[in-house]
Amino acid sequence: MVRRVSTLLVLAAAFAAPAAHAQGTTLLPGVTYEQAVEFTPHGAVAVHVLTAPRPGDQDGLFQLAPVLAHGTVLGGREPVTQIEQDVSAQATVAGINGDLFSPGDGHPAGIFMAGGVLAHPPFGSRSSIGIDSAGGLHVDRVKFFGTWQGTGQRRTLSGLNQVPAQGQFVLLTPAFGPKAPAVSGSVEIVLQSFPAATPNAALSAAVSSVGVNGGEPIPPGGAIIQAAGSAAAKLQAEAPVGTQIAARLILQPAWTNVVAALGGGPVLVRSSAPVFRSLEDFTNDQIAARTPRAAVGQLADGRVILVAVDGGQPGYSVGLSSFELAQTMARLGAVTAAGLEPGPDVTVAFDGQLLNRPSTGERAVREALLVEYFGVYAAPPPVALLTGEAGRTQEQLSYKLVRPSQVTAQLIGPDGRPRVLEAGVQHDPGSYPFTYSTFDAEGTWHWNVTATDDLKRTSTIDRTFRYDTTLRGLSAPKLARGTAAIRFTLSRAATVKLRIETPNGVLVREVPPVSLPAGAQSVIWDGRLPHGTRAYGGRYVAHLFVTSSVGTSDLAVPFSFRRTG
Repeated sequence: MVRRVSTLLVLAAAFAAPAAHAQGTTLLPGVTYEQAVEFTPHGAVAVHVLTAPRPGDQDGLFQLAPVLAHGTVLGGREPVTQIEQDVSAQATVAGINGDLFSPGDGHPAGIFMAGGVLAHPPFGSRSSIGIDSAGGLHVDRVKFFGTWQGTGQRRTLSGLNQVPAQGQFVLLTPAFGPKAPAVSGSVEIVLQSFPAATPNAALSAAVSSVGVNGGEPIPPGGAIIQAAGSAAAKLQAEAPVGTQIAARLILQPAWTNVVAALGGGPVLVRSSAPVFRSLEDFTNDQIAARTPRAAVGQLADGRVILVAVDGGQPGYSVGLSSFELAQTMARLGAVTAAGLEPGPDVTVAFDGQLLNRPSTGERAVREALLVEYFGVYAAPPPVALLTGEAGRTQEQLSYKLVRPSQVTAQLIGPDGRPRVLEAGVQHDPGSYPFTYSTFDAEGTWHWNVTATDDLKRTSTIDRTFRYDTTLRGLSAPKLARGTAAIRFTLSRAATVKLRIETPNGVLVREVPPVSLPAGAQSVIWDGRLPHGTRAYGGRYVAHLFVTSSVGTSDLAVPFSFRRTG
């Protein structure tokens, strides 16, 4: 006997009013997920939408942040679900895949910035996506200009956290990885103590050692300048040990208040209007193909939407072109939006669980764009309906903290009276389980947890489940002469409605509701479809809805049906 919870919302046309997607499944306080279907002349398109509060809202309990796989620029790839699991101790997260990346060493194609620290420069001929300290989303073409100076003239830094080409100087920070790349004939100066790589700021440190041919460890809290080819001799001559090095990493536009950024593009929505031609550095195939796609946008009220579109699966989802995605983002209410990596890597996930259906299964990516939540989190109770039958008489509850917090945890019964499990208890970060079985009232119960963390931020999460003994003993239907008798027991009088569904939830037939007294009962499905034709044989689900003085509950049971006649 199973209970089915439907999270699929199917719309009869393309998205209508901007707020239409806001009624999805609640993942976190203020964060919803919805799967919708657009019907296009080219086929159905499955669209997944995460909606989250404006970054920085609710006393800073939310932020929008790009996250690198393994935490470094050349750290390899991971599925988005694994990236989420990697950061689960620091935040509860939901998100999508990030920027395109090099198929060779895997470095991001565009900018990467986290916590105001630059880890990779932008791709100047494509859009960069920035999040400022006030939670605003910026989509601009950003260029990088770096300089360094030792005992000689000011010289150009050609890159940040990348392998230098011949004649180039590059700055390597701990975000690159553990050591400088091996480059024959290169010279590296080690800056044992170097400021964080903040854009547009004066950065200065003394040379502590000099190495050649790469492989020098990048010191924590330090950096390395590496030069290759003709630039190597200049670096060695102008930066001996003890020299004070001045450097600057310049972004244009300056993005003064931007604290997080990732590459992407093209721009999809500008001033609430879809952008048809962005003139960015993408091929026609990258723009025009109907394929899986991902995007980020901001609504007029500051909320953020992360969108993933499945594709490459005719009959389920054919995907969208870049402009079709732009139109979808505008219909969702975005005032500004930009695309992220398209193709088979498109992923949407929550708390390490995949939410969409990638055409080739989930693939490893270089980075993810995540909504991070720092408040108390409680998963939905594992048993949504307790019936009092064996195995369904107790609820396993838990909550998770990511910061030291003072916690009050309680169950609030249908009578409105709290059953307090903890009151003002101080806890370290971690998960805290409970088992509860003392149910003295039938109806809807609330698992309610409030936490105040060490930064004085208060968060609350409320999850519901039902304790209702009205419906018991639902068993596999009894089949006879092409009909199915669904048998069950009522502990009180109730109105009963039967839905026959496919295993994936598609409605086959709805039997008109009937009022029944307490006791052993059954409802008959005559084996026919709504217009009287006989149903095909195969697997079905009998989904029973029972409304009594306690409320409405539902249970379901799968069965095999054999067509006769």
